[in-house]
Amino acid sequence: MKNKKILQLVVAGVLCAVGLVIPMFMPKIVLGPMSFTLASHVAIFLAMFISPAVAVAVCIGTTLGFFLTTPLIIALRAASHIVFAIIGALLIKKIPSIIEKPASSMVFNGGLALVHAACEVAVVSPFFMAGYMFKPEQLETGYLMSVLVLVGGGTLLHSLIDYSIAAVLWKPVRVAMPDVAQLRE
Repeated sequence: MKNKKILQLVVAGVLCAVGLVIPMFMPKIVLGPMSFTLASHVAIFLAMFISPAVAVAVCIGTTLGFFLTTPLIIALRAASHIVFAIIGALLIKKIPSIIEKPASSMVFNGGLALVHAACEVAVVSPFFMAGYMFKPEQLETGYLMSVLVLVGGGTLLHSLIDYSIAAVLWKPVRVAMPDVAQLRE
């Protein structure tokens, strides 16, 4: 039991590091206070595939990194990831086969992407309503375009892509490191 907890801690630390390094090197699209970095959620999805505890630890670790390096609105968006990560990790814990079969994995991915997008829209909405961190032209295009389409739609698409990358990576990780796959609580 002690070795399992130590391995979870080590894996969470490595995934936190990966989650903090990816935004430094991957392509980024910035639209005002919104930013989308390819593969920036991969570490969180991999953590989610392992266990709820690892998912929470990686979300907290990466969020702290974002609070130190990005504007408040982006850091708060990162903090909202804990919601979809906990939901996803608990579902995987209860139904491990949900990520093993292509059809159920796609449905699972879509559901998580909707939760992910809803959380980020909830974080960004008060900033938009207050006019904080939005350029005048973004405020002029309105809530629908600036928040629902750019943040909500962008996050939905971004989440679908990052989950797919993580799902592809999970298969060789599981084979190369069978102890990691056994960490589910």
